[in-house]
Amino acid sequence: MTHHRSKRTDLGLLALRAGVGGTLFAHGAQKLFGWFGGYGLEATGGAMESMGFAPGKRSALMAGLGEAGGGAALALGLATPAAGAAAAATMTTAGTVHGPAGFWVTDGGFEYNAVLATVGSALAVAGPGRYSLDHALGHKLDKPWMAAVALPLFGLAAAHVITQRRKAVAAAAAQQQTSGAEQVAAAEQAESTGA
Repeated sequence: MTHHRSKRTDLGLLALRAGVGGTLFAHGAQKLFGWFGGYGLEATGGAMESMGFAPGKRSALMAGLGEAGGGAALALGLATPAAGAAAAATMTTAGTVHGPAGFWVTDGGFEYNAVLATVGSALAVAGPGRYSLDHALGHKLDKPWMAAVALPLFGLAAAHVITQRRKAVAAAAAQQQTSGAEQVAAAEQAESTGA
């Protein structure tokens, strides 16, 4: 695979990497450090736990690292296959939270996550372009085979996290149903005994 492209293509890749990578970095920094109006690791961990990602703090750390680390590396054009795959996996996982609301972001759906995951995947495959650290380093961390390895590996990691979350959400729903049924039974018992 050759890494020769036109200047227009290289500038387009730079703009795409900087915009998407910077956005992902900012979201990760919100989770990790509370920057940019975020809540930091503790509060984000609690929120993630309530969404079925357990343990919450570790999940917040992993999501924050995927976004901040993957985003920074994408923006810089460093290890682009792995950075793009990390971004895609993180956004795919985030998208599952929004899935029940449908596609459109205006309805709370996963549209935004899908766009960022698609761009991450595309950059992993296309490469960073000439204006990148990968290019400056002779593409040592941007070999054609790396995308073929990174995308499935990060995809499997995302699939594992998604599966674990679904199990946790199902268990919580079952627990809630059991608690509700027990409360109804207790109320009926109290009513029948005249309490």
